[in-house]
Amino acid sequence: DPPPGPCGAASELPAIPTATVDSIIFTEDNLRPAPGSKQKKKRKGRGISAGQGATCGYGMRGQKSRSGRPAPPGFEGGQTPLYRRLPKLRGRPLGPGHKRVIYNPIKLDILNAAAEGSTVTINSLLEQKALTKSTKIPLNKIVGGGELTAKGLTVQMHAFTESARTAIEGNGGTCVVISPTTGAPVTEE
Repeated sequence: DPPPGPCGAASELPAIPTATVDSIIFTEDNLRPAPGSKQKKKRKGRGISAGQGATCGYGMRGQKSRSGRPAPPGFEGGQTPLYRRLPKLRGRPLGPGHKRVIYNPIKLDILNAAAEGSTVTINSLLEQKALTKSTKIPLNKIVGGGELTAKGLTVQMHAFTESARTAIEGNGGTCVVISPTTGAPVTEE
């Protein structure tokens, strides 16, 4: 029977809540690992009663029991290893099978050679002798650099940087991206 309360009637004692992970507020003073999760490190080579004495679990004979590195990295026991079974990635470092595209950079101030309101292409810049032809890199990209003073230009190139695009459009011009294969304007979706 529960003991009588202050008024003589039997009173119910409050139930003691059991601690669960959800009900515990973790602080620095009550944080500790779960019981059994932390084990002492095995001390190898400290006598046979320790469990890993003498040969330290490496056995008596064989290459893996010797000192030094047992085998070179990637060694598969004489079988042709994986790094030699797979084919090489062929081509130039940025060529076929590689993702990066190399552009011939054309600075903004070169566009000042064009007449205001005209259409600028790579051929028009070559005719005005503003550029010399790059034989190695067929793709051209307008990059920032210098001051653009020509107004209302329609520039047709393979790519534009953000700063170059804002400078051209800020001067009342338009940027037209052309196809690297056909040279026709690409409609951006």
